[in-house]
Amino acid sequence: MVSAANVAQDSVPIFRIASDFVHSMKPPSTISGFGSSPTTVVEWSDVHKTYRMGDEKVHALNGVDWTIRQGEYWAVMGPSGSGKSTLLNLLGCLDRPSRGRCRMFGHELRELSDDQLSELRLRRLGFIFQSFNLIPQLTVCENIELPLFYMGETARAAGERARALAVEVGLADRLQHRPTELSGGQQQRVAVARALAADPWLLLADEPTGNLDTATSAQIMELLDGLHAQGRTVVLVTHEDQIASHAKSALHMLDGRIDKLIV
Repeated sequence: MVSAANVAQDSVPIFRIASDFVHSMKPPSTISGFGSSPTTVVEWSDVHKTYRMGDEKVHALNGVDWTIRQGEYWAVMGPSGSGKSTLLNLLGCLDRPSRGRCRMFGHELRELSDDQLSELRLRRLGFIFQSFNLIPQLTVCENIELPLFYMGETARAAGERARALAVEVGLADRLQHRPTELSGGQQQRVAVARALAADPWLLLADEPTGNLDTATSAQIMELLDGLHAQGRTVVLVTHEDQIASHAKSALHMLDGRIDKLIV
């Protein structure tokens, strides 16, 4: 298996570069009910997540009840150790709860196989990270295209989609540039476009402005606000009150529980 770090810049086909996506290459028939976006995107009831650290149990989530409906815009806040990361792992279909009802897009996470979780991540979730997580060997266009190759799109269709998204995020003149040739704000715009490539039902933005200056952060938040205005469902994790104020609803975590819910 080829890893991105060891790939020669121009000699290896794009579909071999991101080996982390391999398990996402499953046909949609592996999960039933993969039709139109459900009205309720997230439906959690008494969700718990417990980790074992040596002889001790760490209760990362303690009875979380949460519902996210299509088109909502949420901010998730809380101090370190409050359960935000665990909550985000479940939202991102990267883990399963220890107990409780944890439904994502109409599917109970505990009933899905690893391959089915991978499929949900690929086809129904868009991830935006603090550190951008772009592949340095690829151009802007190729980074945006990447999820589409693992969905079985043709090179022509993927290229057309990537170019359209680059226009949407204001990077039409940077398609052949590589990440190292871009500013931090431009790199995050590429990451937003890549997150939109599969037309996901839920956008997860984990500290998307954490590595950006104030002016550039405002531009990225304007972009996310615009996506929400188009009807996208957005969950934003942040430590900053000013960034959180862009969302219409807020969830504050403390000691694995919801400390405050503002809707």
